This record gives sequence, structure tokens and C-alpha cells, in this order.
Amino acid sequence: MVPFLALPLLFTFSISAIAQTTEFSLNFGQSVFRNNRLTAKDFTTFNYFVDDGFRTAFRMTFNNRRFMGHEVGYSYNRSKLRYEEAGLSEKISMTTHQGMYSFLLYPTPEGFPVRPFVAGGGHFTTFYPPGTSVGFGNGVTKFGLNYGAGLKVKVAPIWGVRLDVRNYAVPKPFDFPGASGWLNQIEVSAGISFLL
Repeated sequence: MVPFLALPLLFTFSISAIAQTTEFSLNFGQSVFRNNRLTAKDFTTFNYFVDDGFRTAFRMTFNNRRFMGHEVGYSYNRSKLRYEEAGLSEKISMTTHQGMYSFLLYPTPEGFPVRPFVAGGGHFTTFYPPGTSVGFGNGVTKFGLNYGAGLKVKVAPIWGVRLDVRNYAVPKPFDFPGASGWLNQIEVSAGISFLL
């Protein structure tokens, strides 16, 4: 009889222990694009650029060790594709969707109220040309690397705030004439976390 009751208790306590290391966060911020020219520098007929925009990200973090963790997430970005030709310029709304993984290292242990961190990992970014959407299935997907740093602050037993600065480096999309190199998308964001 005792082992029969012990099994549900053991299961309950082990789930509780796992849950205390999990965070769900929602961030809002800015995507700042660098090296954002999508056509060759000597290509003078027309030129395309990716301009800055806003960003929303959802992240789930698993802090499986005292000083390290793993994070997976999704972000939605709304920016502009800028077209320039013969001195004229036009900006058209463009969306990108990202799925990402990052490995986190903390200088302070799990449970500490203030936790700076560094992060690095991989991601994919799907660029949707203006006038298209996810439903059309005509996005251009590129795979890249991400790295950065941030700060997590616990403000209540199950609530926290966080700041993130990340760089998402990805090959340039759309294969315009002479396009080469990597596009750098810098995230500057803040958000709230739900701590389990």
C-alpha cells in the first residue's frame, strides 16, 4: 500500500522540481537591420534594403543546471522593404517569422533574483515578400546564427522582467543581383516572464 501511494507523490514532487526551472516570456521591441542592402553595391539600376521594424517574441526557457539553460522561441517581425530607383524611394511592409534556439550561461545561480546571461545558438528566418503571407507558402527561409546577452530580474514569486539584445545573422534573402554576405538583425527588446 505504501509504494502505491509513494509513486503519485514522487511523480508530483518531480514535476514540481522540473517546473521550477521553466520560464515563459513575451518580449516586445525593435529589429534593427545592419548590412541591410540586398543588391550589390555597384548595382545602380535599382536597389533593395531591409529597414528597421518592430518585433514580438515568445520564449520558453529550461534552466536545467544552476548556471546554464536552453531556450526555444518564435518571433514575428514587421519591417519594411525599401526600393530605390533613379532617386525615388518606396517602402513596402514586409514580415519575417523566426524560430530559434539558444544556449544560455548565467554568472549567478538558479533562484538568484538578478540573472544576467549570455546566449548563443541557431535559428531560421522566413522572409515573406511584400503582398504575400504565410498562407501563400512563398516565403524564403534562411538558416543562421544568433548571439547576445540579457538580464532577467525576478519581481514577484512567479513574475519577472527581462531585457534582451541579440544579433541574428543570416544569409541575405531573395537572391537579388549581386547579393552576397549576411544580413544582421539586431533585437533590442524588453518583456515579462512567468516563472514556474
